[in-house]
Amino acid sequence: MAAAIKALNTRIRANPVTDYLCSTRESSFDPLRSQANDDGIGRAQRLRKLIELQISGGQPQTSAFPLRRISGTMTMALIGYSSVFMRYAMAVTPKNYLLFGCHIVNFSAQCTQGYRYLNYWNFGGREKVLEEQARQGARKAEGAVSEGIKEVLREK
Repeated sequence: MAAAIKALNTRIRANPVTDYLCSTRESSFDPLRSQANDDGIGRAQRLRKLIELQISGGQPQTSAFPLRRISGTMTMALIGYSSVFMRYAMAVTPKNYLLFGCHIVNFSAQCTQGYRYLNYWNFGGREKVLEEQARQGARKAEGAVSEGIKEVLREK
């Protein structure tokens, strides 16, 4: 097993592109800490937004992914985390543009989540959602009542 890992590491280090993508600026190969895997959060958020838009036919829909489940604390922590690592990516020598790109995408996704959180909890989004749910419930009840009246009239 050790020989296979060593052979894989040698093969990766022979190519400058894969060496850069898999490097952690250390001598050991650790794919879980590589720069290429650093974009996972941003990628997941972009995928979630795409799924949300596909479910709703192009219109953001709160029932697909409830906005009340967005954590404001975690969103702010990830915005700070991405900001720090964007700065770090430009401060090191040589500049790490791959790390910077991953974190600017993550920063943008987190800012979007932060906007959605604030819109829902602070700027009237929650009230709009509850109002729409009440309207739908009233329509459903109105339909049930009218069907009940029609049945009573048919019986007479």
